[in-house]
Amino acid sequence: MTAEASAQGESGAAERVCPHFHAAIELVGKRWSGAILSALTEGPRRFGELTQAVPGMSDRLLSQRLRELEEEGLVERTVEAGAPVRVSYSLTEKGADLSPALGELGAWGRRWLA
Repeated sequence: MTAEASAQGESGAAERVCPHFHAAIELVGKRWSGAILSALTEGPRRFGELTQAVPGMSDRLLSQRLRELEEEGLVERTVEAGAPVRVSYSLTEKGADLSPALGELGAWGRRWLA
């Protein structure tokens, strides 16, 4: 049996990473995205609160990541009327559905990366 045939397994098709898994890891694993999502699991936050919750991130990059997460349907931007105008960010239902996975990832990090 050749190495190629062995790598393809019994079904004859090469084993591949699930494309949905890969897409999810790429989305959450994008620099700072996971940290932003994790910060929002505790509830809505304003921009300034997010900069404090995720230190070391520039305002420009935070704005960019929030826009990307909003485009993906994970984060919702809410403009509160009044003077001054206040903007808050919160997880959508889709984003909140990531909370258990983010919690487990955090627990793994505390166990193995401390």
